[in-house]
Order: sequence, then structure tokens, then C-alpha cells
Amino acid sequence: MSLTLLLGIGVAITIIFHFIGVYVGAKKIVWIALVLIWAAVISVATGEVKPKAYDEIKAMQGKYEDTDKLIKESMPEVSLYELIKIKNSYLAHENNE
Repeated sequence: MSLTLLLGIGVAITIIFHFIGVYVGAKKIVWIALVLIWAAVISVATGEVKPKAYDEIKAMQGKYEDTDKLIKESMPEVSLYELIKIKNSYLAHENNE
């Protein structure tokens, strides 16, 4: 899944919740909740992965050129989103074989 698609889904859900807040009469509470949810999601997606994930990355390294390029670009600190991109690239090549 691309980042653009995920952001589009997030924006659509935000708009839906806005109108729910308008209908119920709780716009401020809904927007506070949405801001907190967006902050949490962005924090998790951009946060560094655990050391165990680096072992997985090393196991994937050296097999496919595209995957190696993604690994090289994301090092030395790999975020969760980058790890997902690396795994998707690796699995795409594995499924083609």
C-alpha cells in the first residue's frame, strides 16, 4: 500500500468523523480525538523499529537488488513504514520465483 493511499484513507475518515461531530454537536471533542489519533499514528509509523527487526532486514539483504536499495536508503535507523516497504519488496520477489 502506498503512503498516498493511506493518507487519503486517513483524510476521508477524518472528514467523516468531522460530520459525525457536527451532527452530534461535539465538534471540539471529535477534533481533539482526531488530532490525538493522527499524532499517535504518525509517531508509530516514523518511530524506529526494535532490534529484532534489524535481524530480519539482514536476512533479507543480498538477495534482490530492489530490496537492497530500499535497505541502503533506510539505514542506519529504520522506521516502521520503511520496514513495511522493505518486506513488501522482498515478498514481491519471493512470490515471483
